[in-house]
Amino acid sequence: MKYVLVTGGVISGVGKGIIASSLGTILKSHGIRVTSIKIDPYINIDAGTFSPYEHGEVFVLDDGGEVDLDLGNYERFLDVTLTRDNNITTGKIYQQVINKERRGDFLGKTVQVVPHITNAIQDWVTKVAEKPVDGQEKADVCIIELGGTIGDIEGMPFIEAFRQFQFRVKKENFCCVHVSLVPQPKTTGEQKSKPTQSSVRELRGLGLSPDIIVCRSVTPLTEAVRDKISLFCHVDPQQVYCVHDVTSIYRVPLLLQDQSADNFLIKRLKLPVSVKTDKSSYLMSRWKELANRHDRLLKEVSIVLVGKYTELSDSYASVIKALQHAALAVNHRLDLICIEAADLEPETIHTNPQRYHEAWKEVVGANGMIVPGGFGVRGTEGKILACNWARTKNVPFLGICLGLQCAVIEFSRKVLKWEDANSSELDDTTKHPVVIDMPEHNTGQMGGTMRLGKRKTLFKTNKSVL
Repeated sequence: MKYVLVTGGVISGVGKGIIASSLGTILKSHGIRVTSIKIDPYINIDAGTFSPYEHGEVFVLDDGGEVDLDLGNYERFLDVTLTRDNNITTGKIYQQVINKERRGDFLGKTVQVVPHITNAIQDWVTKVAEKPVDGQEKADVCIIELGGTIGDIEGMPFIEAFRQFQFRVKKENFCCVHVSLVPQPKTTGEQKSKPTQSSVRELRGLGLSPDIIVCRSVTPLTEAVRDKISLFCHVDPQQVYCVHDVTSIYRVPLLLQDQSADNFLIKRLKLPVSVKTDKSSYLMSRWKELANRHDRLLKEVSIVLVGKYTELSDSYASVIKALQHAALAVNHRLDLICIEAADLEPETIHTNPQRYHEAWKEVVGANGMIVPGGFGVRGTEGKILACNWARTKNVPFLGICLGLQCAVIEFSRKVLKWEDANSSELDDTTKHPVVIDMPEHNTGQMGGTMRLGKRKTLFKTNKSVL
């Protein structure tokens, strides 16, 4: 098994997830089987209890695992189905080690970060990497993305684990990719390599030396800056890659391939494939066609998203990605209008009439409507009003999670004339609870109590209205 570790420097959100996915894509184009692991250094067991403003949306896997958004990128780019074990958190590792300690597995030893936590991390990585993806043969390469930024105190046990891991699996089976930001201050317009130098110096001080440095920048990297990074960061200029801002994320694998990232990884990891094949050319030409088609779209479709967390677009990342893919499939450019559900409620006329009228103007003018999930009572009446507009005006509509609950409530109130119809989640005293809690839902426990993922629902009664 070959391992590629992707770390990030200078700032979080630098694009590690897309770069890890893109490296997997260009390797996959050579017929190499790829699997992915995302490491999140937070102490939460999973992403299920986060506020959308805190960490963006939760990505839900087929097995119901609530994980980081980057696993969505891996599934989309690599066309694989991952499991909850492909997302490692500090919470999961500590929980596993503490459970072992309680059972007496350590035979009375003092349980410490080194070696017990670091060993648990390495064991988890090797166990998941060996697991076949999509029921086929096991993967050839495992791409591991370490969340956060080098220097974060939370990430230190993971860095130490991988410092040891490179010797455990041998140098020819381990490659480190460091993604860093090259800022370009507007005052001078000059690309600055100092943050990258500092970041790599810190990484090397912790015992990991990058084989590839990927520089994120607004414009393409100049030769002088590339040479400077090469000189100060102990890599060849050919190992410094530039990923500047592009029209769409589909261009990132093409950018990396143009700089021969696939050839370098194949040689560095001694992968048993020829560097160029017809199959790899075919796969990458399809990526190129996809990226070109994305840039050439002429027709437009406007979809209004009536949500509760619209200030941060990552709150609805999977919904937005699905809409973009659907629009691309029918050769339309997506014009997505995000509206705060509370702005549609009558109270807003008194508090902020301008927002109220602007919100309704967008709803009325859209080609279609999507009402996504959410929690709590805030904004639900606005969502119900939006559902009413879509139903009565015959506007194409999709309700997801709370959005579908609101559609059911709206229909019950307006068509069935049950005026107090509601969901037991929103009002447990209603006479007409048209949506009820599921048996496994536990109101006292916040995490892991919802029915999620890909599963069958069997109706065991003939008395159902359905």
